[in-house]
Amino acid sequence: MNETLAIILYIVIGLAVVGGLVPVFLKARKNTQNYTGPRDANDPVGSSADTNATGTLLEERPDAGAPPSTVETVQGDTAEQTVSALETPLPVEGRLVRLRSRLAKSNNALGKGLLALLSSEKIDESVWEEIEETLLLADIGTDSTMELVDVLRERVKVLGTRTPEHVRAMLREELIKLVDPSMDRSLNIDRHEDRPAVLMVVGVNGVGKTTTVGKLARVLVAEDKDIILGAADTFRAAAAEQLATWGARVGVPTVKSDVDGADPASVAFEAVKAGIDGEVDVVMIDTAGRLQNKVGLMDELGKVKRVIEKQATVDEVLLVLDATTGQNGLTQAKVFADVVNITGIVLTKLDGTAKGGIVVAIQKTLGVPVKLIGLGEGADDLAPFEAESFVDALLS
Repeated sequence: MNETLAIILYIVIGLAVVGGLVPVFLKARKNTQNYTGPRDANDPVGSSADTNATGTLLEERPDAGAPPSTVETVQGDTAEQTVSALETPLPVEGRLVRLRSRLAKSNNALGKGLLALLSSEKIDESVWEEIEETLLLADIGTDSTMELVDVLRERVKVLGTRTPEHVRAMLREELIKLVDPSMDRSLNIDRHEDRPAVLMVVGVNGVGKTTTVGKLARVLVAEDKDIILGAADTFRAAAAEQLATWGARVGVPTVKSDVDGADPASVAFEAVKAGIDGEVDVVMIDTAGRLQNKVGLMDELGKVKRVIEKQATVDEVLLVLDATTGQNGLTQAKVFADVVNITGIVLTKLDGTAKGGIVVAIQKTLGVPVKLIGLGEGADDLAPFEAESFVDALLS
């Protein structure tokens, strides 16, 4: 009899505990929805011929042992996000002008150094050597340095007088030519007739890709774009949550996996699928950082792009580079360009370096424009690159 009472008591306690946990579980999940968008026969993730039970692509899966995952869409405007109220990003127009003082300070050595040298009473061979050294230290590159020095030599000889005003005007004109204002720096983010524009962000570890995607989301929201973020960096702990938090701050949803190490191509595919179904303007895909000399990781990046293109073209591939890496950034850029056809550069950490000349070196080497620059840690410190404003900041 006592044993029977004990069993009944255990059952009652168990039911009470389960009953208490259910509301907590439901509350934790109420602002997250599993993405189960419509499928069709031609859908590469929906077809049983090339996927497993979790929707992970088998034909190009990087790791057969990767854990199964559920792809979910986290709404950017829910009450349970870490940010309680939506923020209003600063207007895009004039951002670089507002940040000019910061840029001028960071590149002080280049602009002021050149002005001082060219304003010298006597410009002999030793001065020209100093000018060359200043340009090389700013990572402008050997070819561009020689080209600029030759032009400056000729103009100084013809100029006759070297007042600071004349020197500054001459230097400004030649630097603007070198930075090349004729390059198209606009982002390809216009929605197509039947699908959104797709933008991928790539780069090595530690350059700030996820932060750049979050800041770029603010730029697009400020331009009244309807966007979705795709957290395809599935290998770095908390990368998806970091991206979702950036999106939440401006009311942008994030498509992510709930399992670390999930197939990034599947997540990217689902993000684009959600963008098509939701008729948004732009889908932005954050990718995992990778070393440019790791062949397997670079191949995986190419795979992500190919999987996306099963349902939509990739309109923009932005390579994020750290300005402090100097010429090493050129090596990175060349490898990434071979794998995913880079369409633009985002240059970060220009606020703490005198390496602004890397803008010139990258563009000359790849023929790809610098489209955005990061000038600080602030949420709105990402600005569209403008050649004339950039040079004016160097010479301030």
